[in-house]
Amino acid sequence: MAQLTFREAIARGIAQEMRRDDSVVFLGEDVGAAGGVFKGTVGLLEEFGDVRVRDTPISEQAILGAAMGAAMTGLRPIAEIMFSDFFAVCWDIVANEIAKSRYMTNGQVTFPLVIRSGNGGGLRFGAQHSQSVENWAMMIPGLKVVVPSNAVDVIGLMAASIRDPDPVIFLEAKALYASKMDVPDGEIVDTLGSAKVLRQGSNATVVALGSMVPKALQAAEELATNGIECTVIDVRSLVPLDTTTILREVSATGRMFTVEENPRLCGWGAELASIIADEVFYDLDGPIVRITTPHIPLPAADALEDLAIPSVERIVNTIHKSMNS
Repeated sequence: MAQLTFREAIARGIAQEMRRDDSVVFLGEDVGAAGGVFKGTVGLLEEFGDVRVRDTPISEQAILGAAMGAAMTGLRPIAEIMFSDFFAVCWDIVANEIAKSRYMTNGQVTFPLVIRSGNGGGLRFGAQHSQSVENWAMMIPGLKVVVPSNAVDVIGLMAASIRDPDPVIFLEAKALYASKMDVPDGEIVDTLGSAKVLRQGSNATVVALGSMVPKALQAAEELATNGIECTVIDVRSLVPLDTTTILREVSATGRMFTVEENPRLCGWGAELASIIADEVFYDLDGPIVRITTPHIPLPAADALEDLAIPSVERIVNTIHKSMNS
């Protein structure tokens, strides 16, 4: 057992799979000699060399074009897009090529490709470097979308993503990079499409993702002191989505709250609310409530960014008010 930060877990998860499978290669801007702009890939170049760990030019289109070609010809590439905002630069390759080509070749060509990226706000990087883009990715048929919330899940879900035959968008909350937890020794492999129930309660179900998970857990602890016991679910995987776990827990409590860092319009919580309404509407004891970032470009100023992104205080106040109205 060792205590690792979220960023250290990224390097461990990638290294675990590179040791296991020589076809796994890694490429991106500053991922080798610099150890990653967020220091999430430290040590990989030294262990695996510059043939399997490659620093690339500053070109998202080149990175993903090379990764797509590598995947088509038998390798299992991991490609880093430094900030998830920069998917906008190479979205044609992601949405029209990588996501579609297995389908368009009738399965003759597979794409075992992981595209990992720093996602979300909280670090005062401003509107072009702080977006939560999980809703961009989950709407594209052919992509899987994974968002871990802690160091253990980073390793296990990274392993599952690399071993998967389809392209996976792997989004890492930048606000969690410094967070720490105890991580077991040995190989860690998880399962895509599996949510985790992190806390059990009888009054409400809180569904959260990425950096919102620790905030939801802290809010649940505060609400418990006021007699409101919440189940907290870490979604972890948006595509595939573990509707079985979520529907079961929402049915048990009769109330659902989502906590989303993405802008409100067309966020993942809206899709989940639609599923809940279709499947277990008559089990609900009150309206579905979404706690989100407003539909605005994210501010860089400390006070404004903190106001925009859901906080523990806002989660507590929203759930308390809704449960007592």
